[in-house]
Amino acid sequence: MTDLTIANPRVIMHLDMNSFFASVEQAANPELKGIPLAVAGNPKERRGILVTCSYEARAFGVYTTMNVGEAKRLCPNLTIVPPRHELYRQMSDSVFDILRSYTEWVEPVSIDEAYIDTTDIGGLTRAYDLAQEIQMRILAELDLPCSIGIAPNKFLAKTASDMKKPMGITILRKREVPKMLWPLPVIDMHGIGKRTEEKLHSAGIKTMGDLATAEKITLEALLGKNGLRLKQRANGMDTRPVDPESAEERKSIGSSTTLPVDLTELEDCVPIFERLAKKVAARLETKLLAGMTISIQIRYADWQNTTRSRTLQQAIYLEEDLTKVALQLFQQHWNHEPIRLLGITAANVIERSEMVKQLTFDNFEQQEKEYEMDQLMSSLTQRFGDGIIKKGCTKK
Repeated sequence: MTDLTIANPRVIMHLDMNSFFASVEQAANPELKGIPLAVAGNPKERRGILVTCSYEARAFGVYTTMNVGEAKRLCPNLTIVPPRHELYRQMSDSVFDILRSYTEWVEPVSIDEAYIDTTDIGGLTRAYDLAQEIQMRILAELDLPCSIGIAPNKFLAKTASDMKKPMGITILRKREVPKMLWPLPVIDMHGIGKRTEEKLHSAGIKTMGDLATAEKITLEALLGKNGLRLKQRANGMDTRPVDPESAEERKSIGSSTTLPVDLTELEDCVPIFERLAKKVAARLETKLLAGMTISIQIRYADWQNTTRSRTLQQAIYLEEDLTKVALQLFQQHWNHEPIRLLGITAANVIERSEMVKQLTFDNFEQQEKEYEMDQLMSSLTQRFGDGIIKKGCTKK
């Protein structure tokens, strides 16, 4: 791509498919259109978890991650269908094919969203018309609604795409940031979750405006380098390019090491995993990513390789979390033979701003299991009283 000057700023679009799984079901079966609809893992079970729901269902207060029973109480006429994974992937591929018919500068972010750099195919002058054309074409060819944000960088484009749903098109300029974004609470900012919100609140930083004007030394003490990045975002600055190859590059981030001597004791392996986790966490930090699946690699002295993995309900990126999962996998699968190589990989990685997005069909089953466990514990507590269940108790 040609170098862009100040006189020719970047024009980035962020496309977000509206209620994607539900919209695909409505496109596949027109009888589902215009009615409250949800996709759930076990639609016949009241404890099933909603993967997503249509806007008609949301009008009744139904939302993603709600269980089927509760959703039905709020909306007795709610129609619930099981997920069709392959169909969603096919429709996603068709959406990206349409985007790539305009430009090669398309970066898929997840199954239902992408960044598009349209600087060289009309720039800001044609941006709105181009977004409208893309939106109408996806609707006409695939019968799927989407929202599009237009801005000079990724962060503002993604923020803009959330402003009008469904079927919205929003232009967000950097000069509009103080008026449009600064009054908002920090939790509304992409890239900030509950834990980060708590840390910011502890320093009196409650709005995006507070974050934008906070002292760098304060933010670095609270959040490290990520605090400085968030300050830049709050000021409307983001230099990340649209990278068509990043989706492939970021499918997994890992680190491994060949050991100077074969290890045979668990206590000797623990610090190795801690160092590997630190390296993986640093690479995830650099790209502001988190991993849904954590894998370990064990190569034994006889050169036999073993790889074991665990897919989590929520993506992780912190060094201590990576270490914990890796060690759990290691203790479960190590056959106690001498080891010559160890490795940790974070796979199915996502942008951290996506960590609070709708459930994917890769993690809703785990969500269901955890919900069932919570319900069981609640039932036992109600029946026998507080303290009946204790974690980590040993038999005496």
